[in-house]
Amino acid sequence: MAAFAVSAKPFLGTQLKKSVVSRQTSKPARCATRQIVRASGDDWYGPDRPKFLGPFSEGVTPEYLQGEFAGDYGWDTAGLSADPQTFARYRTVEVIHARWAMLGALGILLPEILEKYAGIEFGEPVWFKAGAQIFTGEGIKYLGAFTIPAFSSNIILTLGVEILLLGLAEAYRANGEGPGVEGLDDLYPGGPFDPLNLADDPDTFSELRVKEIKNGRLAMFANFGFFVQAIVTGKSPLQNLEDHLAEPFVNNGFLPFTATKFDPSG
Repeated sequence: MAAFAVSAKPFLGTQLKKSVVSRQTSKPARCATRQIVRASGDDWYGPDRPKFLGPFSEGVTPEYLQGEFAGDYGWDTAGLSADPQTFARYRTVEVIHARWAMLGALGILLPEILEKYAGIEFGEPVWFKAGAQIFTGEGIKYLGAFTIPAFSSNIILTLGVEILLLGLAEAYRANGEGPGVEGLDDLYPGGPFDPLNLADDPDTFSELRVKEIKNGRLAMFANFGFFVQAIVTGKSPLQNLEDHLAEPFVNNGFLPFTATKFDPSG
């Protein structure tokens, strides 16, 4: 369940002058600096931050990892972060994927949990089967309660609208500006993306950035596990968990005979 523990604030982000590079600086130059100002006294940043080998990290952590970014534990055995511009690009990609992974993990688990334990009918709560409902006569029932005319059974129209809306939102974020708003950071934009002002305090902002990336990394691994489980067992994550709890020495990832042929219709 921890996989979809979404860190509320950093996902929404906020504009903090102490943590956002001036928009007057050119974008390539901003990426090249690899610098983000942290709140003073924050234990998750800087040279004294926790590292991946704990007290045995001395002399192992690369010199170019100084703890400027949230979630930097000094682990880069492949040297992927040696170049500042590459590092900045990878960090942006990681954070964006982490946010999608947290939403994905929530979307995979929540419908099945609500149907099993809250009695809410979704028609098909299993994540890798739910999308096929769009090809049925009734179409997809959103939240198990209603359909949207012209969308619930039209995959072309649905995909078109999703691409349009998500594309506009992503362009808005990447450019740091949109209708009526400008000068936002492209990774932690704030403004309309933080309607609750959860990160107005710099110390809170620094801490929640760490929570966001830690939960996001966990969610990315969780989604990968969900995919593998679906392919190997043909069952949902919750069903796999229940099977394992019922017979832990029979239903587990170490016994090959627990695997079944993947059959989405089964």
